Amino acid sequence: MGSHGHTYPLLPLAVAAREQGHDIVYAVDSGFHAPVAKLGFTVVEAGLSILDAFTQANSLHGTDQFQREMLRQTASTAFGSVLPRAYARDLAPILERDKPDLVVFEILNPGAGVAAIQAGIPAVCHGFGKVDPMMAPETMVTPLLEYLDEVGITVPNGQFFGLGAPYLDIFPASLQDLDHLREVERIPVRPVPFAEPGQVPDWVREHRRPLVYLTFGTAFAGLELIQRAMAGLSRLDAEVLVATGPQVEASLVADAPDNVHVMSWVPQADLLAHADLVVHHGGSGTTVSAMTTGVPQLVLPQGADQFRNGEVVAAANLGDHLVGEEFTADAVHDTVARLLNDAAVHDAVESIRLEIAAMPSPADVVPKLVELAG
Repeated sequence: MGSHGHTYPLLPLAVAAREQGHDIVYAVDSGFHAPVAKLGFTVVEAGLSILDAFTQANSLHGTDQFQREMLRQTASTAFGSVLPRAYARDLAPILERDKPDLVVFEILNPGAGVAAIQAGIPAVCHGFGKVDPMMAPETMVTPLLEYLDEVGITVPNGQFFGLGAPYLDIFPASLQDLDHLREVERIPVRPVPFAEPGQVPDWVREHRRPLVYLTFGTAFAGLELIQRAMAGLSRLDAEVLVATGPQVEASLVADAPDNVHVMSWVPQADLLAHADLVVHHGGSGTTVSAMTTGVPQLVLPQGADQFRNGEVVAAANLGDHLVGEEFTADAVHDTVARLLNDAAVHDAVESIRLEIAAMPSPADVVPKLVELAG
């Protein structure tokens, strides 16, 4: 599905499958054709961008304008109805033409799984983080169940978006809701942080003071959020790297102190290997990448699954989270200063890193996919 958080987690498995001699066709909307094609995959057009899906969902609710108070309703319609229908529709002729042996679909893209079921092709669901009854609100599940009923598909209780398919789980078992997955075949696979090729600045590799990385991701960043967090971080005895993302022009972040380095984009997967702490919005991609790399986290959630991810980080002592009015410049400063020197947090972070490192690699899992393909 066309977003960084829902496309990038699947790419390491696709690369591993290709390296073992399998042909890969990647279906996604045009906004993500370039990064996927750079990996050498055949890319086909399918579905909608998240923005287009939200626009269609808004129109179904009688408005052409984005309204923050309608965000939950809009997102529920987009992910529960608009996107599943679009992907199922677009993939049907592709599956008929190419007749693949297996379809791997991301858990919030059940339309691809529907297309596979209708075509009689085995399907496997790929996760991006923790799955539990809170992953999708009832307002999102209801339109999906209505669609599944229309096409005559029934699924195990609670497995609405995964459709009851075998589940490729990149989340560490000690933090996962295994009871929620008891009715499906869970296949652990080690998460591999993915980044488009790019250079990490030389000073990052050579830094002497702690390096704190700040990002609000690709979809939830805002100038005021960045400035508020930066105001707290800049007072630390640390180097601070700020990645503004595509939503905020880096040049707008003015008057940064000497210890704050502002960039529009960095290869995050490479950068995290050099970071001492990451301050972020709580997107699953950044959350899991920090766990994988062994970096403490301060989560400043803004929407979607980010609040739950912040709770997971705090409960496991992998860092902390600041929610709503708790997110002030002073609180960011004080929390990061504490986390940088908290031995218990560093021990917990290292324990999770080792647990993830022991999970089967994508290359280890490819033969299982061949088995499931029959």
